[in-house]
Amino acid sequence: MTEVSSLTGRLLVATPALADPNFDRAVVLLLDHDEEGSLGVVLNRPTPVDVGDILEGWADLAGEPGVVFQGGPVSLDSALGVAVIPGGTAADGAPLGWRRVHGAIGLVDLEAPPELLASALGSLRIFAGYAGWGPGQLEDELVEGAWYVVESEPGDVSSPSPERLWREVLRRQRNELAMVATYPDDPSLN
Repeated sequence: MTEVSSLTGRLLVATPALADPNFDRAVVLLLDHDEEGSLGVVLNRPTPVDVGDILEGWADLAGEPGVVFQGGPVSLDSALGVAVIPGGTAADGAPLGWRRVHGAIGLVDLEAPPELLASALGSLRIFAGYAGWGPGQLEDELVEGAWYVVESEPGDVSSPSPERLWREVLRRQRNELAMVATYPDDPSLN
């Protein structure tokens, strides 16, 4: 088997050609990617459910909008916390209850007392479910042209306007991908 180059910490941005309705204009942060498969969360699918309705202790730490996001179609009954720690790129000094994924972005142990992390968190987002791919599955989708792979920025995790994230991530690219940001929602209306 060929070696897989890790995309952990990068964004998968759905191409207009991606037909799966679960990922229409999705922006996925890859939390883990190796030869055993991939796992990520969709950053731009807010639900109407307030964080306080399911994880009361974490509600005050969640960024705006303070709702749970649908992280993907897998395990919708489980919750993942993703947080940015300002200055969190140093190798040491990571707070208890937070595990670095990439740079200042990391996973939060939602079983830990929220007070443990309150002073360290810059932003927190709670996700119900996740997006998952088996070994080689994501690589096949990349070859098929289903996803653009771009660098993530800490602000992507806590975008206050998640409905605009797909266009914003594409627009900031310094190549032809910036043009894709203008792709119409329904090309048949042109």
